[in-house]
Amino acid sequence: MTAPQSFRFSYGVFRLLLSILGMGPAFSRVELDNGTLRVRMGWAFRASVPAQHVTAAQPRSGLVGGIGVHGWRGRWLVNGATTGLVAITVDPPGRAFMMGIPVKLRELTLSLEDPDALIAALGR
Repeated sequence: MTAPQSFRFSYGVFRLLLSILGMGPAFSRVELDNGTLRVRMGWAFRASVPAQHVTAAQPRSGLVGGIGVHGWRGRWLVNGATTGLVAITVDPPGRAFMMGIPVKLRELTLSLEDPDALIAALGR
């Protein structure tokens, strides 16, 4: 059994607004514990993915479609900033919850303070 690892979301200029909306650092986390990747952004998004279902994790650059929680057809962006992005591929697709509603999870892009640490921890 390994010790749980935590990875902090990165937040940009919308940190205060996301905090007021219940999606700031006090309510959000990314953890790798006992072979499970757990992601939570306040009340807006949560997912638990077995690490063996993560088939790829890599840095992502370029434009993103917003700040907060956005997604469609299994591809989800959960971010507090437009930098420090890591894209995670899940196969077989899993389940996440957006505002309590179950959604398919095939790809998850997160904004992290140290995206390389999560990539290394996942071994991808």
